[in-house]
Amino acid sequence: MIDTLTIVGRVATDPIQVQTGGGVSVTNFRLASTHRRFDQASQAWVDAGTNWFSVAAFRQLGEHVKASLRTGDSVIVTGRLKIRNWESNGKQGTSVDIDAEAIGHDLRWGTTAYRPQARTTPTEGSTARPPADQQSPAAGLEDRVSMPGASDPEPLDVSWA
Repeated sequence: MIDTLTIVGRVATDPIQVQTGGGVSVTNFRLASTHRRFDQASQAWVDAGTNWFSVAAFRQLGEHVKASLRTGDSVIVTGRLKIRNWESNGKQGTSVDIDAEAIGHDLRWGTTAYRPQARTTPTEGSTARPPADQQSPAAGLEDRVSMPGASDPEPLDVSWA
């Protein structure tokens, strides 16, 4: 069974990009998600515990993570949950990992400047799109919207009635 979850938290370590044995690019970072609650006695918000996650972002998502995120950034991460037990040097524990499917800044706490990047295939180096049945509803939107520096864009058709 694959469990997908969304976590809101802060980047706890600067993202580190490495290559797997098979040559796939992966970017890893730790994510801290702290639960806050209102304490009636002190009439103040208090931290009520932090959950820690190891996040892995593969391929192009990982490259964008490496270029975009820094320690302390507020983010929203959606991905597949993996819980695994480990043992090393006589110590043992449990690791909670997320294989990220989507990551973005949490805009409740600040702003960000989005810059779409062309998709590339590792073998051809040319721009490519996934098949139409795998595209999001907004796929190709950059082709129909006026982008800064674009010349003579087609108007966006928003008549969805």
